Amino acid sequence: METKVKVVYDPEFRAAVSGCRTLLIEAEVCNSETSEEQKSAMDRLAAEIAEKYAVGDINKLPPIAATRAVYKACGKDPNRYRPSQEQLMRRIVRGLGLYSVNALVDAGNELSLLTGCSVGCFDADKVVGNTIALGIGREGEPYEGIGRGSLNIEGLPVFRDAVGGIGSPTSDNERTKLSLDTCRLLVTVHLFDPTVDAYEVLRLFTDIFTRYGAAREIRSSLFSSNTTEL
Repeated sequence: METKVKVVYDPEFRAAVSGCRTLLIEAEVCNSETSEEQKSAMDRLAAEIAEKYAVGDINKLPPIAATRAVYKACGKDPNRYRPSQEQLMRRIVRGLGLYSVNALVDAGNELSLLTGCSVGCFDADKVVGNTIALGIGREGEPYEGIGRGSLNIEGLPVFRDAVGGIGSPTSDNERTKLSLDTCRLLVTVHLFDPTVDAYEVLRLFTDIFTRYGAAREIRSSLFSSNTTEL
């Protein structure tokens, strides 16, 4: 089934970035504290990443390199405002380990690490309207990053609902963040790397979020230049 929420692309973003795809997923979920089983699975994944990569390898991985290229095209230095999946991998490879938040947030981090893509996870009941627009952050635009306070999103790719910014590949917004009360989930996956298989990403989402978030009634749409493909 297709998603109820739709993605559109602001003209300024389409002018700066060509061939952009966004996988949008909706699901009914049950959130909880992170289980020991989930923590163990994340620890195993972190160990595999730490063994496989050095810090210098991370920004060369195709999905991360593609995200960094989009940052540059939009006017942001990706070395100052790193994409979230790059932040996670660097943390792992530097031996700092993974932090745990709750089952849904951790599931989103697992999906991001497995795909190399920036994944935004939002409480659908906090998103205003049935359309989210992918644009470029403006000078002075207010944005409260989760756990980061006021974030300068000028030049960052940013999703906006009818009220304002809800997510960027660097940090999602406090206003629409997941809580233990979240029961409707909205997920964005930036497929900036054209070689990433959207169906494989959806398969991974279904596996991870069904296991840890009891995901059901899953809907998905793939958007590119305002066209629904999946």
